[in-house]
Amino acid sequence: MLTQVAAGVLVHQSALLRNNTVVVEGEEGVLLVDPGITEDEMACLANDLAESGRTVVAGFATHPDWDHALWHAAFGDAVRYGTDRCAAYLRDLRSKANWKNDFAEGLPPEIAGEVSPDLFGLITALPAGSTRIPWDGPELRIIEHPAHAPGHAALMIGERGVLVAGDMLSDVLVPMFDDTADPLGDYLTGLRLLEEVADDVDFVVPGHGAVGGAGQARARIDQDRAYVRAVRDGRTPDDPRIGSSAEPGWEWVSDLHAGQVRSLARGGDRG
Repeated sequence: MLTQVAAGVLVHQSALLRNNTVVVEGEEGVLLVDPGITEDEMACLANDLAESGRTVVAGFATHPDWDHALWHAAFGDAVRYGTDRCAAYLRDLRSKANWKNDFAEGLPPEIAGEVSPDLFGLITALPAGSTRIPWDGPELRIIEHPAHAPGHAALMIGERGVLVAGDMLSDVLVPMFDDTADPLGDYLTGLRLLEEVADDVDFVVPGHGAVGGAGQARARIDQDRAYVRAVRDGRTPDDPRIGSSAEPGWEWVSDLHAGQVRSLARGGDRG
């Protein structure tokens, strides 16, 4: 289940949405980034780690979407980090009386009942403005930005040349915008911040989809920027992830795109 991307960096991909869990090896154990997504998949990952002698010592949620802030009891009670804004969003969500019902209703029907909310969102906030994860392992640089979700952050593993991009730079999903005053501008800002490290990236791991090799970080940034600009300018994006060129099984991304365009139109020109 685990595929090595670079020395000390491995990836496990979930079946339904191609979610990538990133495993980073440290001195005393491993750090898990965005573990998911079903209970069985996470239990299998925990078993693989245990059989290989790897102990989970920390976690990190790139952002507060349901499929990126999960956890499983078999991983243990290691501290799970997130940005200050990510943690605050999740605290507020979990404070609502019916949040578990809302969580269940938001799951894809294919996995209804296969994802437990019990350990979802229990994130320890890093101090606002933090640029590093405190742990005994490779330096994990936090690149926080306003794109996609509150407190979204990518991780740059500089020693390994790996960019863990969260819900950006996917080969199967188009950019998805947060509900902010300037969602398109915020997304372009996020891409610009990721572009600042692109020349140091040998491998890019998106939240969903295939790991990209040499040159793919910049290529995917360019593709996402072209999509955002086309939406901003009222043009139909020339993008292989939507329309007739969409990968079989991912045709629904075209519907996602159309929904975003309608939502932006209702909100006025905010880009």
